[in-house]
Amino acid sequence: MITKEKELPVLRIGKHQPKYPIVQGGMGVMISGPRLAGTVAAEGGIGTLASVGLGVLTEGYNAKNFAERNSMMLKKFIKQAKDIAKGGVLAVNCMCALCDYESLVKASCEAGADIIVSGAGLPLKLPELTEGFPDVALVPIVSSVKAANIIISRWKKHYDRYPDALVVETPNTAGGHLGARDIEQVSDSALSLEAVVPALADYLKENEIDIPIIAAGGIWDGEDMSKAFAMGAKGVQLGSRFAATEEGDASDRFKQSYVDAKEEDVVLINSPCGLPGRAINSPMVKRYLAGIQERMPCRTPCLTHCICRIKHETFCIADALVNAYKGDWENGLFFCGSNVFKIDSIMKVKELMNELLEGFKIPEPVLPSLL
Repeated sequence: MITKEKELPVLRIGKHQPKYPIVQGGMGVMISGPRLAGTVAAEGGIGTLASVGLGVLTEGYNAKNFAERNSMMLKKFIKQAKDIAKGGVLAVNCMCALCDYESLVKASCEAGADIIVSGAGLPLKLPELTEGFPDVALVPIVSSVKAANIIISRWKKHYDRYPDALVVETPNTAGGHLGARDIEQVSDSALSLEAVVPALADYLKENEIDIPIIAAGGIWDGEDMSKAFAMGAKGVQLGSRFAATEEGDASDRFKQSYVDAKEEDVVLINSPCGLPGRAINSPMVKRYLAGIQERMPCRTPCLTHCICRIKHETFCIADALVNAYKGDWENGLFFCGSNVFKIDSIMKVKELMNELLEGFKIPEPVLPSLL
C-alpha cells in the first residue's frame, strides 16, 4: 500500500468544485452520455456530456429538424445525468465546429449544466451565448499559449471577464479530433503538455490571471497526474479510460475494441471536418486510408465545414461515429487516445477513480458556506 503523501490540488472552476481534480473528457457521439457523465460526477470527478449529434438517435432526424432534435436530446440527457450525479459537477462539451453550436450552448445552460467546455475552434463569443446564466462556468480547450491569449484578450475586451479554466489538450496523444492544423503538426513537441502547460502557467501568472489549467491528452495513471500537477496544472482530463468503463454509454463491442487494440492499431486520419483525428484502425478506417471507402451521403449539416457535404468526398462522420457507438466494427469510426492499447479490461468508474487517486493525500472538503 502506497503511503498517501502526494498533494492533490483543489480544482475550482467558477462556482464549482469537484471532490477530486479529475475530469472525464467529452466523447461523441454518445460515448460519454448521461450514464458515464453522471457516474463520474457522483464519484467526485467532473462528468462531461458530449453534445454532438444526439438527435441522430431519434426517429425522423433530418436536415430540417437536426438542431431542434439535438437540443431536445441534450436537455433530456442532462436531466438524466443530473439524476445520477447526486449533486456532483456536470459539464457539457460543445464544439465550435458544429452548425448548431449556439443552440447547444443555450440548451446546456437552460438544462442546468454547471460547466461548458468548448473547443474544435476558438469559442470567442461563448460569454455572449451564456449571458443570463452567471453560474455556468466557461472553459475553452486550447493547444497553445497563443490560442489561450487570443481567447483571454477577446473575452476581456468585449465581455470584461476571463475563462473560468483552460483545458490544454495535446494533439500528441489525445483522442478524437485534434488541435493541430494537419497530421504533420500532431507530433510537434511544441504542442506537448510538457511545453504548453508550464508556458501557460507562466503567462497566467505574469498577467495576474488566477484560473486553473487542466491537462489533457495521454494522462493514464497517478504518475501522469503528478507530472501534470508539477507542471502547473490543477486538474487532469481523461477520455479513453472512462470510455471503457462499465458505466460508459457506448456498446460493449465499442469497449471491446479498446481492450483488443494494440499500439500499432492506433492511426491518424484526416477527418471530414478538416481536422486530424486519432482512431483505431478499424475496417472502415482501413478502407478510407486505402481510398476505397464507399462515399456516404451527408445526412445533416452538422458541421460548419464538412468535406463530405461540400465536396461529396470522404465519409459521413456522424454516421461513422454512431456506427461505432452501436458497435458496428465494420463501419464505425472508433476514436481513441494514443494509450488505448494499455486498456486490458472493462472496469467500473469507481475502481478507475480509486486507482487514479492511490498515493494522493485527499484534501479536506470545503464547506459550501466558505466557497
